[in-house]
Amino acid sequence: MRGRYRRAVSKTPTQGILPYQDIKQLIVTGALTASPAIEDRQIQPASLDLRLGRKAYRLISSFLPELSPISSRLDVLDFYQSDLVMYEMDLTEGAILEKGHVYLVPLLEHLKLPKNLRARANPKSTTGRLDVFTRVVTDLNAGFDEIRSGYHGPLFLEVVPRSFAVKVRTGQSLNQIRFVRGEATVSDASLKTLHSKSPLLYHNSPTRKVLGQREFRAERGLFLRIDLKGDDRTDSGIIGYRAKKNSHVIDLAKVGHYSAADFWEPLHRHRHDSLLLEPEEFYILASKERIRVPAGYAAEMVAYEAACGELRTHYAGFFDPGFGYGAKGEIKGTQVVLEVRPHDVPFLIHDGQTFFKVVYDRMLDVPSQLYGTTLGSSYQGQALTLSKHFKV
Repeated sequence: MRGRYRRAVSKTPTQGILPYQDIKQLIVTGALTASPAIEDRQIQPASLDLRLGRKAYRLISSFLPELSPISSRLDVLDFYQSDLVMYEMDLTEGAILEKGHVYLVPLLEHLKLPKNLRARANPKSTTGRLDVFTRVVTDLNAGFDEIRSGYHGPLFLEVVPRSFAVKVRTGQSLNQIRFVRGEATVSDASLKTLHSKSPLLYHNSPTRKVLGQREFRAERGLFLRIDLKGDDRTDSGIIGYRAKKNSHVIDLAKVGHYSAADFWEPLHRHRHDSLLLEPEEFYILASKERIRVPAGYAAEMVAYEAACGELRTHYAGFFDPGFGYGAKGEIKGTQVVLEVRPHDVPFLIHDGQTFFKVVYDRMLDVPSQLYGTTLGSSYQGQALTLSKHFKV
């Protein structure tokens, strides 16, 4: 299998995303450490799931530790004298993170990256679909989620539940980290060539027709559209969901447990195939196209707010090798589920409107494990799908 996929990449790259087997090697060499030790379940085809530590700190506000180590802001004898920390919480037996509050959680993992290796982080799909805003913070850094080459130090996770209060415990994973060597991004010309040989996008229709070259739009990534018509093969007419304002706590340990009706309002197809998004409401929507990520590549949704208006179109953005592809390329794409939050003003969107963008990166090698095979991947065959905590 690996030989077949390697032929899809012109040559073994020296720059790219580290695959499953190389992440395991980082653990062996001590570039990745943790207590308790990192578990195999955390290692994904092109990323590592990071785990919540034993404490959480309720903060007055978000912050960036550009001028001092994070621990110096947390290590105070009297939190009432702190300009940042309100109180400390124990996560070992579980604790509730309230909606709208800012928390900082030291993660169990610790990095000792070599000088030629950097990293970037992203919420897991399940985290994004619950409207839990997360971003990794590192010492002496002026940005979130981007971890500089050669970084030696701890990792912290800022967590802000937006729509629902959530119960979390030590060892649970809300986000993931991807390791990068050099420049990994695939050019637009290479994307077009790849699409002609191994299609990346399909129409979301019963025939799963490949997107033609005229419809295939690339400009520093692939442009994709929003689906507001839904599946004509069903009678539900549901084209999305909107989070209810007042709901109970969601325990992240309970999978397939909650009734969607208690937390979500279904949105039905409008006669004009449009949808008015209200400011600061949270929506789950889906893409017009079905996306594939061949085994020699990884992908990521990127910010598109500046071009399409005052709204955020996603929280979780990593797509692993094999997403919508299958072990032998037998899957004709998977819809992308979007987490959408408008800001400031109402925003009207229409079916087929360009709505977000996906950037492809090269892998350093084909992963020994692909998405949707033996790793227990949750969303390989998804359509419009809520997080795994809700009953199907």
